Amino acid sequence: MLASPAGADQGVAGTQGSVPSVDVQALTAQARAVLGSAPAVSVPADAEWKFDVPQITIVKAEKAPVRTAPSRSVRTAPSRSVARAAAPAFASGNVPQAVAGNAVLEIAARYVGIPYRSGGKTPAGFDCSGFTSYVYGQLGIHLPSISSAQRYAGVEVSRADAKPGDIIWTPGHVGIYAGGNMQIDSPRPGLTIQFRGIWQTNPHFIRVTG
Repeated sequence: MLASPAGADQGVAGTQGSVPSVDVQALTAQARAVLGSAPAVSVPADAEWKFDVPQITIVKAEKAPVRTAPSRSVRTAPSRSVARAAAPAFASGNVPQAVAGNAVLEIAARYVGIPYRSGGKTPAGFDCSGFTSYVYGQLGIHLPSISSAQRYAGVEVSRADAKPGDIIWTPGHVGIYAGGNMQIDSPRPGLTIQFRGIWQTNPHFIRVTG
């Protein structure tokens, strides 16, 4: 047995009691007996360790088909240059500034170049009263188809008070006042709708209010 230091047992016993002794020689003998009965394993000095590594084959994945959206026809607005080319050309380059922003004159100007046609009331051909009644009709205003009747289709105003878009009337002929000394009308057989100077003597200006 191992001897405890002097006074150790007394100090411990005095507070917690005596500690049992351990037989170290007996434990050592048991451990040796176990080791003696275990089988001995010997490994040659030139032994080699081998690991079987499985062969790996890499297969390239196929790409999934790309889905494309169905084609759609897209309508594009014509460019301004194309639109201008499609518009009828003015027979007269002397277009008054009063046309811009004036509903009556803007509509009338669309038909510059249309030939005079006796009794005509459509863009296939106009006579003087057929032209004025057609233009005003585009604005929802009904005018008589005879020039003499259009004389009383509105209120007569003086030349000084006349405004672009008013009717300009003389016996046997009618047109649309375009401001200044200009008018737009369908003159006579052989000519076309055009802006031109007021040639009539003492014309009447008629304000049509609808």
